[in-house]
Amino acid sequence: MIAAAQIDRILDRYAEIEARMSTDGAGSSFVKLAKEYADLGPIVAKAKEVSAMREQMKQLTAMSTDPDADIRAMAGDELVDLKRRLPDLEHELSILMLPKDAADMGSALLEIRAGTGGDEAALFAGDLLRMYQRYAQLNGWQFEIMSESESDLGGYKEVICAVNGSGVFAKLKYESGVHRVQRVPATEASGRIHTSAATVAVMPEVAEVDIDINESDLRIDVYRASGAGGQHVNKTESAVRITHIPTGVAVAMQEEKSQHKNKAKAMKILRARIHDAERERLDKERAADRKDQVGSGDRSERIRTYNYPQGRCTDHRINLTLYELDQVMQGVALHKIIDALVSDDQAKRLAQLDESAVA
Repeated sequence: MIAAAQIDRILDRYAEIEARMSTDGAGSSFVKLAKEYADLGPIVAKAKEVSAMREQMKQLTAMSTDPDADIRAMAGDELVDLKRRLPDLEHELSILMLPKDAADMGSALLEIRAGTGGDEAALFAGDLLRMYQRYAQLNGWQFEIMSESESDLGGYKEVICAVNGSGVFAKLKYESGVHRVQRVPATEASGRIHTSAATVAVMPEVAEVDIDINESDLRIDVYRASGAGGQHVNKTESAVRITHIPTGVAVAMQEEKSQHKNKAKAMKILRARIHDAERERLDKERAADRKDQVGSGDRSERIRTYNYPQGRCTDHRINLTLYELDQVMQGVALHKIIDALVSDDQAKRLAQLDESAVA
């Protein structure tokens, strides 16, 4: 239960920011205040609802001892209704008050790599790509393939995508990990079920101003693009490989005919990978129990199995099984898994806050 004092602190802070914004001029401090004000808006609205309902319950409790039997009966009925509704309202406020991940509301980079299983793993990587493309479309997000390495049978050895929109990372971050598929490959003559895997990595997109990378720490190599491309392949050194010397992180890009565009794309991916590695390091330092959180992003962890013969999709982190594999792979039912993961993560973080409060 959220204490009245906590609600009062939120309302006081909101009023303080409002007063400062009316007197402070434009500038970086105003922008910072405006962002905090906007972030607090939904919390304040819900906090006021909780306070109003609690006050109404006090009044009804007093009325329940009224000499008039009709008034007592009316107050008793309304009190029962409010007691039923208040816990849900307080839970909604608790969720809004959970510490926010600054990256949640932003866009993300999505990397899919074929794992064990050869050509079948590459075909499965392609299936995952199409699943995320459809899921992004259903959410109104923009989906762009930045780099791809196709397999001989039409799958993908590796594909890197940019997913742009509001709240992309908050949803897709739960997809990081090893995805396993069990099915009869198209190339299997005997009809035996094979198990293959693909690895998904989801990283928040990082603006240039959010991470400081010294030019002196970069080694930039240019070379001629390989693969399809006609005369362009032989005539221009448009492909770019950028290596961040301190961390050893390297990104190669050759999708564009322009060296400048390839460099810009490579830097975008490089910033995201360096930032992601730092996020993971800090998270591990802050929380020894990070492995218990569904959004940990551990890419060596097997998170989900797609079993085609049984038509089921199982997420192993929360023991959720859906017998609608086709709908999941079309991106239509993927939200059922992601929403369940979000709810589970919120419940665990609320429990941790409660434990901290008791301690």
